[in-house]
Amino acid sequence: MANYRTSRVLPIILVVVIIIIAIASLVSLARVVFFSGSSSPETVQVDISRDSLLNTGITHSVQMTVRGPIVADEEFYSYQIDVSPTSRSLRTYNGYLGSIVNEVMLDNSGAAYEQFVFALDKANLPKGEELEGEKNDVRGICATGRVYEFAIINGSDAVKKLWTSTCKGSKGSLDASVEQLQALFLAQIPESEQFIRKINL
Repeated sequence: MANYRTSRVLPIILVVVIIIIAIASLVSLARVVFFSGSSSPETVQVDISRDSLLNTGITHSVQMTVRGPIVADEEFYSYQIDVSPTSRSLRTYNGYLGSIVNEVMLDNSGAAYEQFVFALDKANLPKGEELEGEKNDVRGICATGRVYEFAIINGSDAVKKLWTSTCKGSKGSLDASVEQLQALFLAQIPESEQFIRKINL
């Protein structure tokens, strides 16, 4: 009789153990699938912007804008350098409405653009984290100094826009050497510093 009971109980225990193991395995698998691959939004943003920076397709480009001190409209100056796989340009502006003072337009090659964007990557251009809301508004920032804005662009959309300034209280979102990045952009336009000197910036 005891043997009969044992022979009936053992299969039931075995089935229960197998069910418990199966449930535990399913729970572990669900955790791996849904949680282990997740990453913070900040990390995803950095990866996307770096990929876009290093993409040499014709819709991709990079841009640097430098704004001077906030003064009278007649004395306000800024300049912008745009570089794409097919073109390079430098425009200097006067006034807050951006009247063009000088403009240089040059061709570019895919090979030259590739070297340039890889240099920007080595200089940590995409490393910073974009600020949100009012913290990312550069209007009125660093009224006595300069503001530097860098953009990684795909088509008409800025994939990432970072900025910094020469004012200690307005560090901005750029997490790289502004001097190094500025030098790389200026080197893309021969005699660029002569054009910038003309606007006293």
